[in-house]
Amino acid sequence: MATPKIKSKTSTSQKSNHAPERNAAPKATPRAATKPKRFKSAYTKAEMEEIFRRFSVQRPEPKGELEHVNPFTLVVAVALSAQATDAGVNKATRALFKVADTPEKMLALGEEGVTQYIKTIGLYRNKAKNVIALCRMLIDEFGSEVPKTREELIRLPGVGRKTANVVMSMAFGVPTLAVDTHVFRIANRLLMAPGKTPDEVEENLLKVIPDQYLFHAHHWLILHGRYCCKARKPECERCVIADLCRSPEKTVDVPAPLVELPQQLIGEPVE
Repeated sequence: MATPKIKSKTSTSQKSNHAPERNAAPKATPRAATKPKRFKSAYTKAEMEEIFRRFSVQRPEPKGELEHVNPFTLVVAVALSAQATDAGVNKATRALFKVADTPEKMLALGEEGVTQYIKTIGLYRNKAKNVIALCRMLIDEFGSEVPKTREELIRLPGVGRKTANVVMSMAFGVPTLAVDTHVFRIANRLLMAPGKTPDEVEENLLKVIPDQYLFHAHHWLILHGRYCCKARKPECERCVIADLCRSPEKTVDVPAPLVELPQQLIGEPVE
């Protein structure tokens, strides 16, 4: 009877060291670090320069349409304009700013007093609360003066990045880009600077807007969206950049005549 071969412990051990365990998780394959998705506009640098050149001819001195008398009333007006129209805010603030054009005067009205003036504006109760809190902070921490930096402005109650950018631009002449609903829509609809959030759109627009046009770019885009490239139905036949536009919604390829528009009338009666 043949003697059976006995496997050495050494060979068994060596084999088991190299054999994969039945229930062991597979080794992860090393992957390259995920790179951030690179932004690409649908327009060349030359096309962007031509777009904003035409906007500058059409409206040489564009203006924001919120009525205000000083940096303080501008901060209040922009904060109140969230989810409201400029016309609606102007209608409410005309009487308010006649009696309260400083933080001290506004604070003296109190939350209920402010509410009586702005109750035609959406979310007016919360906005009145923020206005009073904003006034307290301006008085207590900033000597009743509106701060000039974004970091300080966004600390104020009811003031976000968009409001801070508007105030920096309109009150202090800083070239910023505030992304409201119109700018957000235009940047995405025209494939100019697509983004999922206002901050992303702002970052992308700053990469493609020519430096010499940056100061007025915010207002040009807002006014183009408000009066021409409207939310429900863009009026392409009135568009001065129709030939350059890459929007899938575009209905006309021939641009409207490039002429200077009548001067904006800010502070006119609102029906």
